[in-house]
Amino acid sequence: MRKSFRLILFFLLLSGAILSFRAVVIYSFNQLYLASRITRKTYWFGIPTLQAPTDMWAMQEIITELKPDYIVESGAYLGGSALFFATVLEHVNPEGKVITIDLSDFRRWGYDASEFPVFRKRVEFMRGDSVSPAVIGKIRQEVTGRVMVFLDSNHRKEHVLKELELYGPLVSVGSYLILHDTNRGPHLFLNRFGPFGAVQEFLFKHTNFELDHTREKFLLTYSPSGYLKRIS
Repeated sequence: MRKSFRLILFFLLLSGAILSFRAVVIYSFNQLYLASRITRKTYWFGIPTLQAPTDMWAMQEIITELKPDYIVESGAYLGGSALFFATVLEHVNPEGKVITIDLSDFRRWGYDASEFPVFRKRVEFMRGDSVSPAVIGKIRQEVTGRVMVFLDSNHRKEHVLKELELYGPLVSVGSYLILHDTNRGPHLFLNRFGPFGAVQEFLFKHTNFELDHTREKFLLTYSPSGYLKRIS
């Protein structure tokens, strides 16, 4: 009996050590990738995206599964992500649209995503603050049907929380509210003052959303604990 208990305890400790080692390796590689700044040299049709290719693939799978009528993105940057979303939508939902928001015009620094017909056809750019009454009011009037939201603008916790509260209700049941850059932080607990902390606080109050870690299956992700699925 005592021998069996020791064996069980040994395997439990071994399993815990393996899982902890795995978590450290995954986190370390993610931080190495982030520090390398490779993302600044990641393009979609020549337009910078600032996204990890694995996250883009995961979002492509979500878009293909859900076939959303609208994808709302805060943080257009140079339009690369919006162009990517529009390209996928072109093949899975003939009527699908992308609304992307930013304080600055995406047509700068020699890049113009609107040169692509699919961008002009499917993407609507709104210039302004993503949490301003004017912007959110216009979006609420426009979006309908199956809606997916991707947040990647100001990463201060207060701003992200406000975005979550404003855009969460737009997400249709079964669809996703995805936060970018929840991986930024000085330790394994990530940054409780940024997007990661905002997610934890939001989920505590909103039980109609749950984390979907299956979307992190590629291990490299800028959105750990950032894929929120609306369940009710």
